[in-house]
Amino acid sequence: MQGQIDQRLDGQILFLASMLEVDGGGNMHLAGSADGPPFDRRRHGWYWQVSGPNNVLRSRSLDGADLAPPDIRNRRAPPPPPPPRADGDPPPRERPLPADGEGPYGRMLHFRILNVTVSGTPVTIVASAPRDAVRGPLWEAMRTLSLSLGVLGIALICAMLIQVRLGLRPLERLRQAVADVRSGRRDTVPNAQPDEVQPLATELNALLVQNAANLERARKHVSNLAHGLKTPLATLAVALKKQPPGSDDLHGLVVLMDRRIRHHLGRARSAALGGPVRTRTEIAPHVADLGLVLGKVNADKTIDFVNHIPSGVTVACEQQDVDEMLGNVLENAFSWCRGKVTVGSREEMRSVVIAVEDDGPGLSPEQMSQAVQAGQRLDESSPGFGFGLSITRELAELYAGSLALDRSPLGGLRVEIRLPSASLD
Repeated sequence: MQGQIDQRLDGQILFLASMLEVDGGGNMHLAGSADGPPFDRRRHGWYWQVSGPNNVLRSRSLDGADLAPPDIRNRRAPPPPPPPRADGDPPPRERPLPADGEGPYGRMLHFRILNVTVSGTPVTIVASAPRDAVRGPLWEAMRTLSLSLGVLGIALICAMLIQVRLGLRPLERLRQAVADVRSGRRDTVPNAQPDEVQPLATELNALLVQNAANLERARKHVSNLAHGLKTPLATLAVALKKQPPGSDDLHGLVVLMDRRIRHHLGRARSAALGGPVRTRTEIAPHVADLGLVLGKVNADKTIDFVNHIPSGVTVACEQQDVDEMLGNVLENAFSWCRGKVTVGSREEMRSVVIAVEDDGPGLSPEQMSQAVQAGQRLDESSPGFGFGLSITRELAELYAGSLALDRSPLGGLRVEIRLPSASLD
């Protein structure tokens, strides 16, 4: 648009120069009318003016005002015209110089200025156009272009989001398949995958097969070790029965060791059938059963047992391990409470935290750290061997869980068992 305006103004200047005449007194006049459109509209910004030593010629659109163009004397002069050609043709004319500034009536104008000599008289020819005529169409074109680019950008972003969602859909299906493997609903991920995901699925299945083989080898080692210890312990138990009275404590220890070995033998067998992480055990019924049994065992005192665990809360642990962990903790709570035991649960990320609280005397921080050590009994007058909390901690850690002791708001001990949740959906 700038180039078109300049061409129109330059054409008007050349037209004025061709019609300009100078008389003998140095006064200028035009050989005809130069006020054709758009230079015929008054005060509209389209003006021309010819300035000489003696007089000034103006367009009617100036309405008598003077057109004072910006000073262009400091502008870089155009390159000198080339020498006359060999055929005798004159060199080309100088080109008008551009300028911008304020014109009459407070309007910003775009000028084209040409200094020429007519019949030996220096003359300045100026033609102008409103600056809006240059910028207006440009801004209009920019608005249209910006709107088009904005619509195109939004369309591209939407297309990209759709493409990303469609492209990531196979990964989401693969993620769900991995979650199913973790929860025990399948052994491997499906082999039928898109070409881009197929190598990943193949590697995952290979890893699962390798882990299963490693688990099987570990199970065999544990089974061999347990069987290797079981026979000597049975022989030792028979031998202790023949000993004189007073060796009952030793016999009790042998029985406890035998029970622990049988338990881990059972764990080794269950690992061969799929591993503990693929089992699902609901907590609330087991807590209710244990509370009923322990309430009868401790019938000598009135105990208010409250089970806050909602139905449907499941952990990825074997049933016998859940019974042993909860049994050890609840047995301590029933033994030491004054009259109230509560059990609750909460879910945190992919874990279930089971909290058992009582209103007994509780433990000091030093006693809490000592209580989870194997064989440590804080009260020698009570029955047992001091393995309950340590066994619970070890079982929880086998499932990547934990055991924590704290002070209960009821006044006694608060035991928290963190286990992996079986609700992965």
